[in-house]
Amino acid sequence: MKNSRKNFVKGHKKEITIFFSTLVLILVLSLISFSQNLEEKVDEYVNPYIFMEKFSGSILIAQKGEIILNKSYGMANYEHSILNTPHTKFRLGSLSKQFTALAIMQLQEKGLLNVKDFISRYFPDYPEAAKMITVHHLLTHTSGIPNFTQFSDYQKTWMISSSPEETIARFKDKPLESTPGEKYNYSNSGYILLGAIIEKVSGQSYEMYLRENIFQPLKMMNTGYDHNSTILKDRAAGYILSDEGLANADYIDMSIPYGAGALYATVEDLYLWDRALYTEKLVKKSSLDKIFTPFKGNYGYGWRIEDSFNRKVVAHSGGINGFTTHIARYLVDEVCIIVLINIEGAPVDKIGRDLAAIVFGEKYESPQVHLSIEIDPKIYDSYIGEYELSPNFNTVITREDNHLFAQVTGQPKFEIYPESETKYFLKVVDAQITFIRNEQSKVTELIMHQGGKEYPAKKIK
Repeated sequence: MKNSRKNFVKGHKKEITIFFSTLVLILVLSLISFSQNLEEKVDEYVNPYIFMEKFSGSILIAQKGEIILNKSYGMANYEHSILNTPHTKFRLGSLSKQFTALAIMQLQEKGLLNVKDFISRYFPDYPEAAKMITVHHLLTHTSGIPNFTQFSDYQKTWMISSSPEETIARFKDKPLESTPGEKYNYSNSGYILLGAIIEKVSGQSYEMYLRENIFQPLKMMNTGYDHNSTILKDRAAGYILSDEGLANADYIDMSIPYGAGALYATVEDLYLWDRALYTEKLVKKSSLDKIFTPFKGNYGYGWRIEDSFNRKVVAHSGGINGFTTHIARYLVDEVCIIVLINIEGAPVDKIGRDLAAIVFGEKYESPQVHLSIEIDPKIYDSYIGEYELSPNFNTVITREDNHLFAQVTGQPKFEIYPESETKYFLKVVDAQITFIRNEQSKVTELIMHQGGKEYPAKKIK
């Protein structure tokens, strides 16, 4: 009887082992099939952008701790025909802010600072406003400090090396744009101050602190502070799309973006970062909860916190000369989407959202390839004028010989190209313009199409 029972159990153990082995095999094959199907859909989606020279870079998509897509497109260097790969290093721009914010939270846990501290504690020579501004205000873009990268002379200064103190001097005496804590107003200036605070309280350079306390513990060996003089293996060159096609982006001295945008990384390193944020490797859960708590403008500490496809997502995008970047973390689903592009002004927010739609089986609009046609230039004359998008924010349409141009308030003038008599598109950004005529065939307004949204503008002149 005992032997019979043993044989019965032994036989069932074997069946159970075969069952689970088969189940694992089915799951593996399903994952492979899903990944292959995902790659086909992503390729189909991205190819029109590549054709229009609006995409060149790397994409990594992961789900539940498994990488389901890790693919690169285009060139890291077009002059030398060097392909982008998953090991290519891209400048991150404002994705750097999330690392600056986490460093601040580490220092708070060490008792070296408190986000409730007024910044006068760290900058005693800062104007009177420093007695009202807290570290929390800097982290959440609610300090009211004007954004120095929006100053009219910014482009004249970005080629010149600047210490944190020199950069701070550019904006510290400017009047606040709002009362601290009153409203959200994105400001790179605040994250310059945060970088300087990290140095003051840690006794290390911003670069060294991040390396020793974030990058090395996570084995992010392909992430760091970018320096113009460093020979950096696998560094991508940065480009901008002009009316004539891709061109080398303007030089920027990397001392300027500092704690607001000076880092570089690969998609694979950013995935290590994503996984670490589900743990307490770097900071306690209470600190992570604070980081991912939305304040005004749905902004936390270095992250935007929103809902997309009825899912909570923490995300951020970045832009710096020659580069556009994006990371989105759908927390409940543990889906991470990382997009690093070495073309300035690429439609990275739309790309990131559409890639998420592909993963979740949601609706999305594939990019349209816009081709210019020949039309009678006399038609352009009826479009010339000024159109109001919002108070004090207009689009001006002008004609020069047989070319039509659009210029939005505070931005350069760009040529627009006809794809029909009423529909036009820009090459330098993913935007289109439709001119509207009334029953008398008089042009009364235009509609700007950008980022999946429409912006009507009445003709006022």
